[in-house]
Amino acid sequence: MTRDDKPRSGEEHRFRPGELVVHRRYGYRGVVVDFDTSCKADDAWYQSNQTQPKRDQPWYHVLVHGAAHTTYAAEENLEADTSGEQIAHPLLQHFFSAWTGKGYVRNERPWPSG
Repeated sequence: MTRDDKPRSGEEHRFRPGELVVHRRYGYRGVVVDFDTSCKADDAWYQSNQTQPKRDQPWYHVLVHGAAHTTYAAEENLEADTSGEQIAHPLLQHFFSAWTGKGYVRNERPWPSG
């Protein structure tokens, strides 16, 4: 399932699936596929993260433009990408059904959990 357009009670996040983002530190562009209300990565992954942003904030699954990989980024490290340029990623058609000119329309395929 995908997330609703509105946050559930007590759940606040800045970006929604289909929105374009830029990583503040690393500069890559991407599109949000899904999010977690807090970091769900295991401790080993988190400890290996160079910046170790707070775990208790929204974290986003992002398809990285011009690459085949995805990232898991903390909200504080992302900002809106206002370029209006599409994303090139091999999984784009898997999770999105259309381009709106500003972002993508998320389909019903769930982001893999676990």
